Amino acid sequence: MNSENFSISEKIVSPSYIRQGSQARRSHEQLIRLLLEQGKCPEEGWSESTIELFLNELAVMDSNNFLGNCGVGEREGRVASSLVARRHYRLIHGIGRSGDIAAIQPKATGSSLLNKLTNSVVLDILKLSGVRSVTSCFVVPMATGMSLTLCFLTLRHKRPKGRYIIWPRIDQKSCFKAMITAGFEPVVVENILEGDELRTDMEAVERKVQELGAENILCIHSTTSCFAPRVPDRLEELATMSAKYDIPHVVNNAYGVQSSKCMHLIQQGARVGRIDAFVQSLDKNFMVPVGGAIIAGFNESFIQEISRMYPGRASASPSLDVLITLLTLGASGYRKLLAEQKVGA
Repeated sequence: MNSENFSISEKIVSPSYIRQGSQARRSHEQLIRLLLEQGKCPEEGWSESTIELFLNELAVMDSNNFLGNCGVGEREGRVASSLVARRHYRLIHGIGRSGDIAAIQPKATGSSLLNKLTNSVVLDILKLSGVRSVTSCFVVPMATGMSLTLCFLTLRHKRPKGRYIIWPRIDQKSCFKAMITAGFEPVVVENILEGDELRTDMEAVERKVQELGAENILCIHSTTSCFAPRVPDRLEELATMSAKYDIPHVVNNAYGVQSSKCMHLIQQGARVGRIDAFVQSLDKNFMVPVGGAIIAGFNESFIQEISRMYPGRASASPSLDVLITLLTLGASGYRKLLAEQKVGA
């Protein structure tokens, strides 16, 4: 209730009791105000009641939830099942518009605000996790493989001659299919055995660059975390080589946000050379259902360009899931999980 309704309530129930209720309500609102002002993950996690209050207030800002609204068009957020509506907190419109997944949707003010806040909170967590110089990111309702495909398709417009993607080998199907689906030819570079580890063969990578010609290479596609005995790619050296030959560099960081080592490699790679985008899975790093990823980078205009490549509107479910999770954990809770993961590793 607003202040006017609280004042009216004092005529019905003892004013001292109403003031207690009003103060309790303000404590929730103060947390929400700080989130809106700062756009950062709160230090301490929120209670479920605060989160549900916040989501319900976002939902009533969407046109499908207006009192007296009669939805007759495909954009009215109609659902047949009340159970489905409750599952999504009545945030039915999704996010984005036909031309940009990050765009504001006029009939979905609450959903648009949810989208913007989620991206801002996730950016804060990426910085907290070790990539302090990251400037932009967005949540995309696709898993890591398809999100990598979106990055490659965006680069096509920048590098029309680019046909090949240089890829230090990793035996994982989705990242290989991401390149094939985008219409490019993966150039697989075998790793070399150093002790009991498989490491990036930098000499072989450079030979391929010289053999194929830098202008014919769409990008270098590197990987941070993967299964033993393969270890993370030499990101700093690959980033330096990308800068040297002016070749874009996309990093598959599917598991990496939970690893301080992987995030350090990305930070260092961006510092000494070139990393255009890095992609991480939501479910692997934030314990939410499968179906979302984060595309992030150090050039805000390029990350925005990727978001504009997504065709049509998109599901808000991954954004909603990760925002709820991070508000529940808070920054301190996520740091605790990172510390536990490091000890366990």
